[in-house]
Amino acid sequence: MSQDDFAFEPVPGLPALPPEGETILWQGGPDWRGLAWRAFHLREVTCYFGALVAAQPVLALVQGTPLAATLLPMTWLTLAGSVAAGLLAGLAFLAARGTVYTITSRRLVLRFGIALPMTINLPFALVAQAGLKLRRGGSGDIPVGLVPGERISYIVLWPHARPWRLARPEPMLRELPEAERAAGILARALAAHAGSAVSLPQPATAANDARLPQGMAAAS
Repeated sequence: MSQDDFAFEPVPGLPALPPEGETILWQGGPDWRGLAWRAFHLREVTCYFGALVAAQPVLALVQGTPLAATLLPMTWLTLAGSVAAGLLAGLAFLAARGTVYTITSRRLVLRFGIALPMTINLPFALVAQAGLKLRRGGSGDIPVGLVPGERISYIVLWPHARPWRLARPEPMLRELPEAERAAGILARALAAHAGSAVSLPQPATAANDARLPQGMAAAS
């Protein structure tokens, strides 16, 4: 997918110009390497094929087979693993390249898609809460909980969905290089929409994903 596929957009990431009075506050997208590692499970696939390759000499010793006989299966497994990893990395790169997250003064917009671009508009009235999961280095995710009665298909959202929230899927801004900054902008926008003050709690870590009420996020 080339950027020409989105040439119809008057503003990158938006299907139409924002209406009068609406301001674009922030735009960004996922880092493709983090997307490949966590959303496309490149880590698990790499470990799987690595384990299969490492198991071949062990099986040969147990079965009394000459070690030289393991060269061919190890070569094929290495080749298969490399192809699988390359495909996943390529898909993650294309997915990240076609993704733009937009925060305006009135809504959150997710534009994504590899073959079929899709845009999801989330007016702040539909946002019940937002979270922040930070990782080392400052990257992270921002899951967005919707008000009761609102639901977006997990399949439609993926990979921009909070993992394993199948019953009540949550859109998620994934693998943001500056997640804390984006969360702060979203927090202030939500607070302004709700007419409440902004509270700045400590950010959650990857091991402790805190839930933050509407108008609240960990940011500076």
